[in-house]
Amino acid sequence: MKITFFDTKEYDRSAFEEAMPEDMEFKFFETRLTPDSVELAKGSDAVCVFVNDEVSAPVIDRLCELGVKAVALRCAGYNNVDVKHCFGKLHVFHVPAYSPYAVAEHAMAMLLTSIRRIHKAYIRTRDFNFSLNNLTGFDLHGKTVGVVGTGKIGRIFISICRGFGMKVLAYDKFPSQEYDGAEDVTYVSLDELLAKSDIISLHCPLTEDTLHLVNAESIAKMKKGVVLVNTSRGALIDAEALLAGIKDRRIGAACLDVYEEEADIFFQDYSGHILSDDVLARLISMPNVIVTSHQAFLTKEALKNIADTTIGNLREFEKSGMSDNELCYQCGKVDQCRHKRNKKCF
Repeated sequence: MKITFFDTKEYDRSAFEEAMPEDMEFKFFETRLTPDSVELAKGSDAVCVFVNDEVSAPVIDRLCELGVKAVALRCAGYNNVDVKHCFGKLHVFHVPAYSPYAVAEHAMAMLLTSIRRIHKAYIRTRDFNFSLNNLTGFDLHGKTVGVVGTGKIGRIFISICRGFGMKVLAYDKFPSQEYDGAEDVTYVSLDELLAKSDIISLHCPLTEDTLHLVNAESIAKMKKGVVLVNTSRGALIDAEALLAGIKDRRIGAACLDVYEEEADIFFQDYSGHILSDDVLARLISMPNVIVTSHQAFLTKEALKNIADTTIGNLREFEKSGMSDNELCYQCGKVDQCRHKRNKKCF
């Protein structure tokens, strides 16, 4: 089986080469999958893509013409894939849970860094400046955190917050029964979560319903000084509205591992260059904003799990023409999808 990998970095290649079976052939490219680069997949049985690769209708049609039979996402999210257009053309499967601990822990790491001014203290002490002026933070204990999305990552983040002695307000269209009877975790409406949370952390997928979930209207409902954390998908937040909310002092701090226009920026080295994205440049310049370049997933354990699960998906597909992690062509889901049980998706 021949697989072409797009948008790969050294850490991707090392993890997959270490896990590569003898009867599979991997070909790695640093370029992203786009209509211009799709020809690189010629002669492959499948392509392996990441969050910023473009699996649009024109790309899907050309992949089919080239004889490609499957798209293996080495990530959980699939908003960059036209899943419905794949029906009858390509099988699509993803990695639903490579390391939910990695992402949840990164969210808490960013939060702690922000509220305890660790990033500022680090820069100061590197210059032998040991002053504590303007480094005053606040305790997490006793604060209310709003968690939007209580899937695997969201639930792990909740467990971390509970360990800090925080009260949790949760919002999800599919509430987890895990918290039935819990005194410190309560499911509420989104509006109530926005109004009562000292900290809001996003852990939901990007869909039509969640696009710009954080916008000018929702920011106006938030408690003044709220800390916003996003380790999910950049387009959950309207970046211009976020910037306005920070300037208006409505948002006290923002911790962003993702950005809605990150595709042509993140994972690249632009040091020494002028950043063309004015909104991102202004956000980074803000003293109360922390930006990391989509690295929440980046742990040794996660990379190994991604490689093992992706290869497992490809192996299942090779043997049976399907995979347990295949996305539903009707609803675009694996979890909570009832179509697959009735075999309507395939």
